[in-house]
Formats: sequence, structure tokens, C-alpha cells
Amino acid sequence: MHRDENTAPDRAAQVVPPIRSTIPWRVLTVEPFSGFRLRVTFVDGTQGDVEMAGFLEDPRIDGTVFQAIRDPRQFALVHVALGAVQWPNGADLAPDAMHDAIRKSGRWVLSAEIP
Repeated sequence: MHRDENTAPDRAAQVVPPIRSTIPWRVLTVEPFSGFRLRVTFVDGTQGDVEMAGFLEDPRIDGTVFQAIRDPRQFALVHVALGAVQWPNGADLAPDAMHDAIRKSGRWVLSAEIP
């Protein structure tokens, strides 16, 4: 069997700088707080809170991906994935709607109400 002499790691990813999103509503950071609250920062510097307690208490989310994050330990596993707030079970929040509400009032209060 022929052995490849070139065992150097592929450094192509280091040549091109990483892609940085310039879309203002992309989330940069998220931090969970007690009371099912999040603090988010967007790429345009907008920062505010997401209040999820009322949403998570609503029985209309029973049986959805959001039911699991009623557990504070699961809620604390929140992270940013591709510019959106997400949990390991696949639950996520719409970053554009979040950005609009936070720019307007400094917070986004989620509701299970259907508009």
C-alpha cells in the first residue's frame, strides 16, 4: 500500500478570514438568568432582555420543543447557533423579531398568543 508522505494538516481555513455576519439582528451573545430571562447582544450592538416566564408557563406549549426548557437546568443550556438563540433540543427564537422588540423597548416579552 502506498503511504501519503504529505501528512501536514490542511490549513485552508486559516488562509481566509472567518465570515462575520453584518446582518444587524444576528445574535452575538446570550446569557441566561433566573426567572427564565435572557440577556442578548446583537452584531449591531443592540442589547436587551428576553422574558420567557409567561410563555413557558402557558399550557399551549405542552408537547412542543419549548416544554423541555421549563426545567431551569435545560434553560441554562442556551447558546448562540448561526446567529440565533438556541437550546440543545432544537428550540430556538426568531432573532429578527427579538431584535425589533428590543430596539423598540429594550426587552422582548414572549407570549404563546397567536397574533
